[in-house]
Amino acid sequence: MRPVLPQELNLKETLGYDQKTLLLVGFVSACSLALAGTKSYNVVFDQQAVVGTLQLAPGEYRLKVENGTATFTDVRTSKSVTAPAKVETVTTKFAHTAVDAFREGKTDRVAAIQLGGSTTKVEFSTEAAQSGM
Repeated sequence: MRPVLPQELNLKETLGYDQKTLLLVGFVSACSLALAGTKSYNVVFDQQAVVGTLQLAPGEYRLKVENGTATFTDVRTSKSVTAPAKVETVTTKFAHTAVDAFREGKTDRVAAIQLGGSTTKVEFSTEAAQSGM
């Protein structure tokens, strides 16, 4: 059996695909990779927490940060709320996701969240809170 030369190779005949189909598959693959780029982080609040202008009930949340917005999704109820956030990049990776908070009355006010495995620190405003969950 002799090798097939590039000029003899016809993808449509060989594989059953034409150029448009191959381009479409490549485009869909690239879009899937772009969408998969937003990583989520688990954050647990033991008691009521104030994040930016939101009040969050105690519980576990999935945090996604994109375009200056932090989205908190309650793991139990799947309800999501958003808060404006300032994203800062530091020089070294954080080993674990950690919440920087201070006590204010009976709640914890979250000043920032360090995202484990990344160099990203998410900072929140410390203005008056409104009920979020």
